[in-house]
Amino acid sequence: MDEKTVAEAVAKAVRGALPRSITPREAHQLAKAVRCRARSMGVKAVVAVSDAHANPVLCEAEEGAYIASWDIALNKSYTVVALKMSTAELAKLAAPGGELYGIQFTNGGKIVVFGGGEPLEEGGKIVGGLGVSGGSAEQDTALAAYGKQIFKEMCDAE
Repeated sequence: MDEKTVAEAVAKAVRGALPRSITPREAHQLAKAVRCRARSMGVKAVVAVSDAHANPVLCEAEEGAYIASWDIALNKSYTVVALKMSTAELAKLAAPGGELYGIQFTNGGKIVVFGGGEPLEEGGKIVGGLGVSGGSAEQDTALAAYGKQIFKEMCDAE
């Protein structure tokens, strides 16, 4: 084998050994689609995307978005990866009397227990998290669900 062939084989093996995580390019493409949908709904949204380890990859705010929405969107993107479920699903578990009641007071207050966060999956594995904030809980939940579907379509197209 020549040097180029060996290098390509090693790179392929290393990529296969590492867990897949959303790329910055994918995060930007996803955020653009979600922000476009938010504008069409009249929502000044903040969109955050985290990687498979719950670390921020991107956070973008529409002009005029609530300042508080920045941290909320980032924390939603963290929550969905850290707990492997949507924030809307978590809201039910964290309600008074629920199995996870009070969980929002853990992890340095980074856990969000209302809609607008969705885990991003590929091949049944979480590769990132999406957090949307700026509208009502219903609007944020719908925008995050839209983003999750867009990401699925992006993965299917590859």
